[in-house]
Amino acid sequence: MSNQVLIEINDLTKVFGNLIANNKVNITINKHEIHALLGENGAGKSTLMNMLSGLYSPDGGSIIFEGKHCNFTAPKDSISVGIGMIHQHFKLIERLTAFENIILGNIKSILLNKKIEMNKIKQLIDKFQLTIDLNKYVADMSIGEKQILEIIKVLYRGAKLLILDEPTAVLTPQETKRLFEIMRHLKEFGCSLIFISHKLNEVMEISDRITVLRKGSSIQTLDTISTTPQELTNLMVGVPVTFNIIRTLQKYDEKVLHVNNLCYISEEGVEVLKGINFSIKKGEILGLAGIAGSGQKELCEAIAGILKVNSGKIVFKDEDLTQLNARDIINRGVSLSFIPEDRLGMGLVANLDIVENILLKHYNKQGFIINRKSVTKRAEKIIQTLDIKTASIHHPIKNMSGGNIQKLLLGRELDINPELLITAYAVRGLDIQTTFKIYDLLNEQKARGVSILYVAEDIDAMLDFCDRIMVMCNGEVTGIVDSNKTNKNKIGLMMMGRSVNNGSNS
Repeated sequence: MSNQVLIEINDLTKVFGNLIANNKVNITINKHEIHALLGENGAGKSTLMNMLSGLYSPDGGSIIFEGKHCNFTAPKDSISVGIGMIHQHFKLIERLTAFENIILGNIKSILLNKKIEMNKIKQLIDKFQLTIDLNKYVADMSIGEKQILEIIKVLYRGAKLLILDEPTAVLTPQETKRLFEIMRHLKEFGCSLIFISHKLNEVMEISDRITVLRKGSSIQTLDTISTTPQELTNLMVGVPVTFNIIRTLQKYDEKVLHVNNLCYISEEGVEVLKGINFSIKKGEILGLAGIAGSGQKELCEAIAGILKVNSGKIVFKDEDLTQLNARDIINRGVSLSFIPEDRLGMGLVANLDIVENILLKHYNKQGFIINRKSVTKRAEKIIQTLDIKTASIHHPIKNMSGGNIQKLLLGRELDINPELLITAYAVRGLDIQTTFKIYDLLNEQKARGVSILYVAEDIDAMLDFCDRIMVMCNGEVTGIVDSNKTNKNKIGLMMMGRSVNNGSNS
């Protein structure tokens, strides 16, 4: 083992039932490097990292860290040698504060000097220019705040190897820039980093070397400076490919969803939605952009009947949905599907299998006797249509990759043939092939006349895919623009609060 090598992964293998998640994977991570890991959903990236972090035990192969063979049977074993991981699905305790989550499991003495530990964390936050309220409860945090907290947790433990699993998926461009600065600082201070991302432009910007996984196997490791996004895409897919985002023509003029002067004040007295006005046509994809925490989440939940607003109206096809909950909306005969940003928090139940998660959407139609056979057929159809990788339809979904979980959630919601589809970050964290599969599926819904509210963070993709884009900042709509008549710069200005009106605000 070279003096420059920090960790050596040799023939690492992991099997779940009949599914070989990792098949003799070989990777070497050098000291003082940022090493990117690429692969499609189900390629084995998360499983591999879970073995490095002690969550899974390998079924074969070896891990050598700083010249010593390691046998990780629990996360504490991995942490003890200097490996820290930020998971794609957060490992936080909702009822504890940020400070309590950071120190949990890291204080050896029963006598805790809160002031000393608080100062240590604040110094860390100042050093890397992070922003978080250490006294805030995780249950009250946005997805973006939770991500920052996970980063601080790992930095606080001083890992020699830092694993970042899709860390930018929930960050604004400004936060991503700060994260990259942190990563470079860590590299300068002697750490190595594994960076898992589907965003090839970010991989090219931040990494020193790149390893590509495909179908559970390590395919090739390349120097970033000597490769291209096209070569990496070809290696991930296995054949030369070219993808283009297609915006299908909008062929309906009928406006079917009307949101008028919608206002919502949180339990803390914060005005989260401030007089929101917009409409969506039949068969239109309206993009919704904005910096995290601008009110997108609350707006989506209000339309879906999860959150009750203080004033204003939500009308779909002359049906007033304003004060109806999700069940009431279904009982009124409104076919509405909602795909939330928190896949496992609000969308699906991690400990249940695929059939059971689909059954949750249909149980009210089953009567006293549940027909599991019909639901099983639905599950099999969704798996085949979306190419979902799983050991079995009866396998807990918590063991599936994030991308496959997202495909399952989308497949379940589309299965009810909705007239109105609200989707928050539908392609977040998805590989290239799956992302374009999702675009195709949404375009199919659009062609059926489905109205789609499409929340996303990739402005370039939104400009290519959506008919119009509505931008929110601090609870207000700062503009609704025709995608053909605007650009990324104008969208960015609106995200910062500068109002733009080009006549499309209806």
